[in-house]
Amino acid sequence: MKTTLLAGAAFSLLTGSVFAADLSVPPLPYAPPPPPPFTWTSCYGGLRAGGGVGQSDLTDIAGVVSPTSGFSAANVNVSGWMAGGQLGCDYQFAPSWVVGIEGAVTGGDIGATSNFALAPFPGDTATYKVTTDFLYSATARVGYAWDRLLLYAKGGVAGAGNKYSAFDSFQTYNFQGTENRVGWTAGAGVEWALWEDWSVRLEYGYFGFGAQNVTFTDSTITGVSGPVSIKQNIQLITLGVNFHAYAGP
Repeated sequence: MKTTLLAGAAFSLLTGSVFAADLSVPPLPYAPPPPPPFTWTSCYGGLRAGGGVGQSDLTDIAGVVSPTSGFSAANVNVSGWMAGGQLGCDYQFAPSWVVGIEGAVTGGDIGATSNFALAPFPGDTATYKVTTDFLYSATARVGYAWDRLLLYAKGGVAGAGNKYSAFDSFQTYNFQGTENRVGWTAGAGVEWALWEDWSVRLEYGYFGFGAQNVTFTDSTITGVSGPVSIKQNIQLITLGVNFHAYAGP
């Protein structure tokens, strides 16, 4: 009898252990590691558009325009729009600083027209017109990132394509001038990464070109031409969008 009872107890313990093993909690599934932090290290390309204001000051230091037109200086406030694109590369390090290089080209119409009354000719006016139809720049930039938010400053070399004219309402003269001038640019901006590879930015840029000589030629009087000094600066605000290649998650 004792043997039977011991055997039954042993069998009960064995079957209970097997049943408990069958009811054990399954192991948790493997948890993937968290994604790495966002990085601005990438190359990118994008589009931009905005508006600008500036100054264009003419001084007829050589007496080219003034003997015919009656005015020797003109100070013009210019304004208008620009649109274009940019290409660049950034590198993030240590761990929130960002450095990079960028090239940008914009085209449009930033300009103005200024009229001057010409005494002693009643009804006759002199007109000075200036138009900037493209800007370009090659800049370095440095910024500080808070995850997907980047604040930056930039600076470098810049260029502008300008057209000028000085004429009177009687069309006794019509001076024309064109130039591609080189200067410098500096600015700042803020950029926000919307998704893994796309970002938007708001940027301010100052373009300084100083005073440079431009050859004016009168199309109505053969052989009349000479240098005119023009001092120029432009301030531009643009909104842009970029696509980043090889940007981190």
